[in-house]
Parts: sequence; C-alpha cells; structure tokens
Amino acid sequence: MILEKYSMGIGDRFGQQGSAQLRSLIKAKKAGVDITPVWNKSFREHEIVGTAPEAVRTEADAAVKALGWTAAYFVDADHIGMKTVEAFVDASDFFTLDVADVTGRAADPDSIRKFVEACTPYTGSLKFSGVDASFPVDHDFLQYVAEKYLLAIQEAGRIYRYILSAKGNDRFITEVSMDETDAPQSPAELFFILAAIAREGIPVQTIAPKFIGRFNKGVDYVGNVSEFETSFVQHLAAIETATQEFELPGNLKLSVHTGSDKFSIYPLMGRALQRMDAGIHLKTAGTTWLEELIGLAEAGGEGLSMAKSVYRIAFGQLDELQAPYTAVIDIDPAALPEPDDAERWDGKTFAETLRHEPLCRSYNLHFRQLLHIGFKVAANMGDGFLDVLKANENIIARHVCENLFERHIKRLFMV
Repeated sequence: MILEKYSMGIGDRFGQQGSAQLRSLIKAKKAGVDITPVWNKSFREHEIVGTAPEAVRTEADAAVKALGWTAAYFVDADHIGMKTVEAFVDASDFFTLDVADVTGRAADPDSIRKFVEACTPYTGSLKFSGVDASFPVDHDFLQYVAEKYLLAIQEAGRIYRYILSAKGNDRFITEVSMDETDAPQSPAELFFILAAIAREGIPVQTIAPKFIGRFNKGVDYVGNVSEFETSFVQHLAAIETATQEFELPGNLKLSVHTGSDKFSIYPLMGRALQRMDAGIHLKTAGTTWLEELIGLAEAGGEGLSMAKSVYRIAFGQLDELQAPYTAVIDIDPAALPEPDDAERWDGKTFAETLRHEPLCRSYNLHFRQLLHIGFKVAANMGDGFLDVLKANENIIARHVCENLFERHIKRLFMV
C-alpha cells in the first residue's frame, strides 16, 4: 500500500461525522487538491469513549460508500504500542507506532556501538539538499542519538514485525511517531533516526517528530513562526536526503500531530511543501469534536443545554481532565468563564467563545482547550449525548465540513 502525497488524519471521537469530514476532501478534490483521508482513533480515545477499532472501520466504509469516494482511504491505529496493537490489527491498515515511552532509554552497548560505527562516514559537516545550513556531527553526537533513540526504533521494529506477521506484506502503512518526547528533534537527529529506522527494516512512509514551539490541542501554534519555518524546511530536506541515503520509501513524508488549528503556520508550511515538492500527513482529530459542540450551541434548545452541561462538568474536573495532556495544553484557570456565567449565554455567544476565530472578541482559547479535552465528559453522558448529536446532524455536519475545508485545507494546501 502506498500513501499518497497529501493525507489528513480525520479522527472522530464519537464516530458520527465521517461523511461530513469526507465532504471536505471531496471539495478539495474538486478544487484540484487530492488529499487521502485517514480516519484515526487512539487506544486512549477508544477507552474513554467506550468504542472498539472496528467502529472506525465501519464509519469510514460507510462514508466512502455513501459519498461514492473511489480513491484510496485508510483507517489508522493511532499511537499504538506493543501492549495495544493486537486489538487494531483486523480493522486497521495504517499503524502509527508510538515509541515515546521508550525514547531516552539506552539500547544494549553492542547495538549502540554498531550504529555509531555505521554512521561514522557522516561525521563532519552534514548538509541536506535544498538548504544552506549545515549541521556539525561528531562521535559524541552520534553516541547521543544512539543512546536516546536507538532502543525506541528497535521497539518500533518489534511492533512493525508483529503487524507484518499478522497482516502480511503490502497490506498496511507504517508511521513512526516521536512527537510526544521530552524535546524536539533537530533535523540532524531526524536524519539519524531515519538511518536507524532503515537499519531496522521498517518501510516507514510517514515520520512524526516533535517540532520546536508548542502544538497545543485545538489552538494556534505557540512560538516563533519564523524559526519554525526554518526548522520545518530543514526537516523536509533531512527526509529527502535520508530517503536517498538509506533507501527508504520514496514517498516518505512528515506527519504533523496535534496539527489542527495551527493557522499561523499553515501558509508557510504550504509554501515550503510546494517549493520542495514534498508531501505531508496532517492529523486533525480533535477539531471535529469541537465543531460538534459549536453546532449544538447554535442549534439552541436541547443542543445548547447539552453543550453548557459539558462545559460545567469539565470546569469542575479540570485537574483530572488535563492530567494526561500537560504537554499539549496551556489552560489558565483564571481565564475560564464561570459556569454560571456561561449558563446565561445564548447559542451565538457560546459558539463565538469556542470557535477558533482569534480576531473575534468573544474567543477564549482557554475555554476552547478545556472543551477539547472534555470529550470524556460527553462520553460519560452515553446515549443521551449521542442522541442529541444525531438530532442536530445537519447543522453539525455543515460546521465540520466548513471547518476542515475553509480553515484547514485551504490555508495549508491552497496557498
């Protein structure tokens, strides 16, 4: 299986918006941009919502059939490890191998020694095609990379071979994810990580590094945009060079996790992709859930009441909800509206406070981040919440499609 040049992870917490998401990609295709849909959902999200991987396959297949989609599409076992992969094998044909919890633990000394020896020809001044910068590489740097990342790549190889034995060759896409590590990977580090992946025999088609700056859930990029642009271009160049040096798949591309709503960097990413003729995989899962809440608020009545209830409960569970997400959220409790104040809002005010429109005076990024991680609250409401979603399908679907196409696809792919 080959992943096309542009692809989007269109995860869906509650499995209701598959068709609405796909409509946005159909609009892109009509506008001349081909983007492969990849429905993704992690083990953690399945556990919280109470679903199984088969539900994602069912949603994707149903959307494809309903809308007559004839191009490729995939179902991603998102952020899986050896302990969680088995449940995803039958339903998935895209596997995001998450080895962040192994990163930083050293492999055995002999493996480290062999890796450093194999990479010694690259010591000196490392240059990538298409960029002026060079990166100094000496024995100490190679030793550092090996000690920090080699065991993680070996673990990725172990997971990949398990999937291979279960599914067979050419029946799935492999991504390696290192975005949830403690520090960003430099372009030089990424180059040698890819060297390790090649030595491990993993036919990786997407790689998700941790970039500089903050990629917080559901809100814009936090950091120096110019510095990010330079780093992003260098990462693209590192991949291009590594692909040639280590005979990795020719379609290997960057994967950007927590990629939704990064509006300030989409245009510069898009221009870099066009200039370097590079591909990208963008994961946008959580933004769909927020559009569901916006749709409920604007629907008024029971929908608005449900959205307010989700916020009230989430406000009271702030510490519990944010505990698993401390690396990807920055919520100032003092900036959150009091639930009693929010209770008096009409649907328009609730929606404007939540919708990611930074120029809108009502927009509150802390409110948005809390509700982004507050899907657990809605999940605990069970069928009551799902019934309200289904009752307001039309307005929600319109918001979901518009959000992905107008705010994401156009800003990244149509610059």
